[in-house]
Amino acid sequence: MSDRTGGQSGDLEATDRAILRELAQDGRCSFTDLGERVGLSVSAVHQRVRRLEQRGALRGYTAHIDGEQIGLPLTAFISLTPTDPAAPDDYPQRLQHLPEIESCYSVAGDESYILQVRVASPLGLEELLRQIREAAKVSTRTTVVLSTPFENRPPEI
Repeated sequence: MSDRTGGQSGDLEATDRAILRELAQDGRCSFTDLGERVGLSVSAVHQRVRRLEQRGALRGYTAHIDGEQIGLPLTAFISLTPTDPAAPDDYPQRLQHLPEIESCYSVAGDESYILQVRVASPLGLEELLRQIREAAKVSTRTTVVLSTPFENRPPEI
């Protein structure tokens, strides 16, 4: 059952969903504009956004940076498979020092994790793979991204 602030995890009322939908489209939207878009006062929107942040439904605001513009045009996905299945599952901790890793996903299947990385060149990717294998003691399988028709799409809310 839902209350006015959204109720239990995964159970959001229509107004909270509308706020999340608007913020997913424009994370820099002012409370004034957001209020106009969802039909609430500025103070009501502010309270709801704060509650959405507190409960974890709204986890943050980010800038989307173009990798090519900053000298990191090559994106790849690297699948990690443990070389020793009995080894501790601490790969994210072993790899967190590598800034080229943008995302780390724990996955089901043959691989344990899939990493999304951005590097400057194929040589940079080769060096990163060496560092990953050395730090995590894993085998890797790499998929290089040729183009990105879209990414970071907000979920349907």
